[in-house]
Amino acid sequence: MPEGEYFDSRRFTGLSTLLGVIAVVSLVLCLVGALVNPHQFSYSWLFAFVFFFTLCAGCFFWTIVHHATDADWSVVVRRQLENIAVLLGVLAILFIPILLLRDHLYSWMVIPPGRAPNLDLKRAYLNLHWFLIRAIIFFAFWIIASLLLRRYSSRQDKDGNPLFTIWMRRVSFISLPLFAMCLTFGAFDWMMSLNFRWFSTMFGVYIFAGTAGSSMALLVLVIAALQQAGYLKGIVTLEHYHIMGKWMLAFCIFWAYIGFGQYMLIWYANIPEETQFFLTRNTQSWWVLSMLLVIGRFFVPFAILLMRSIKKNPHQLSILAAWMIFMQMLDMYLIVLPALHGTGVHVSIWDLICLIAIGTTLGFVYLRVVAKTSLFPVRDPRLIESLTTVN
Repeated sequence: MPEGEYFDSRRFTGLSTLLGVIAVVSLVLCLVGALVNPHQFSYSWLFAFVFFFTLCAGCFFWTIVHHATDADWSVVVRRQLENIAVLLGVLAILFIPILLLRDHLYSWMVIPPGRAPNLDLKRAYLNLHWFLIRAIIFFAFWIIASLLLRRYSSRQDKDGNPLFTIWMRRVSFISLPLFAMCLTFGAFDWMMSLNFRWFSTMFGVYIFAGTAGSSMALLVLVIAALQQAGYLKGIVTLEHYHIMGKWMLAFCIFWAYIGFGQYMLIWYANIPEETQFFLTRNTQSWWVLSMLLVIGRFFVPFAILLMRSIKKNPHQLSILAAWMIFMQMLDMYLIVLPALHGTGVHVSIWDLICLIAIGTTLGFVYLRVVAKTSLFPVRDPRLIESLTTVN
């Protein structure tokens, strides 16, 4: 059994300091943006928030799936999934600007009763009171479950008690349906309700498909970066990269399947309340970005990931993983920003600043979290099977 391997944060003091400084400066700039141009800033912040939220929520999903299915291959990479999942607590704090700027984002919050009949039919769900309650429930679940899983996992490193594996499995079984509900209704509340007239019963599954695929790509980048820094040598092998590449391929296909299914059914039914979402994104300059998403999110990675040599090459797989994360960012951009700029693409400096602010904040906290425990579970009962995984 290998000894535990710990991240030496002293080696990366410069990087951590740089991320902290950039985070502080960009957050101050975001405060200025919220005061100077609150309407544009609110959409830019929501776009950046949901992008990073899908990455962290996806890592939480892979953690609970690992325990629920009693997987062995993912033991050596599970700790990084746990470390990223606990960043959902930071995102709960970063959700506060959305609450403060809610009137700029969600028109249904400011339209009085009787003005929009189709909104009056939805007021039992679309109201500020339940919007706040649901947000509290969502983040409370994600924070408690992710912290419990990481705590049990780190405690098992000390004494190897197999009871922790059972407890983590129980938490995961309870978390699976709750995760599905919280992610779905969170997508309804924070993204789909940007246009209260539009609706899609497949929207939650569509968000999940992008969440799972992009978070697996993020895991590839994190593991490759740690190995580049000299960690996890001989622990994470090419077999593990091969499996992660196959999961990227699987959810690349699943995302395309759900996206096409949603588009085809709305196009075929031709109901004005449903078609308006795609009419906006398929006209003017939005059409170019929509085509880039279709080609770049499915056709390009699908063709490349079919090759085994790519999936077993960490460097090449990391390049493709970075591309898929960029496509996830484009996907969230196409969901959020057309609600503000319906006539065409209008890139704002606040889009970039908000991405930098949230990204560097999460990166700074991650460097603090990753150093507190071993980089992989050292006494998990399935560690030997994971170390010797062969496809």
